[in-house]
Amino acid sequence: MIPLQSDAGAGLGAVFFLLLILAFFFVPAIGMWKTFVKAGQPGWGAFVPFLNFFYLVEIADRPTWWVALPIIPVIGWILMIALFVDVAKQFGKGPGTGLGLAVLPFVFWPFLGFGDAEYLGDTNPGV
Repeated sequence: MIPLQSDAGAGLGAVFFLLLILAFFFVPAIGMWKTFVKAGQPGWGAFVPFLNFFYLVEIADRPTWWVALPIIPVIGWILMIALFVDVAKQFGKGPGTGLGLAVLPFVFWPFLGFGDAEYLGDTNPGV
């Protein structure tokens, strides 16, 4: 069998793809870690699936039943964006930042976590 030159390219492509996947996971997770710490939650929770969502619901000061939102098709996505908007409000940011947390998490989570935003606490009184 004759080795093909494309084998090296495929290996390099696989490494590039792996690094890309890691960047798209770790960059938002590290930003989320810093955001959790600012809000008084354990930072390591950003890396634990489902637990990170529970902490987001607590930071957004929403009822605990909001943890069940992701299982609702389509409506769950819309309510997730609303949750991210609420998280942004807790840090004194507007709805554009909340939308950014949902659409471009690898940009906006580090922006929120490493930026100058401070956790304001309960910005949804009576909810």
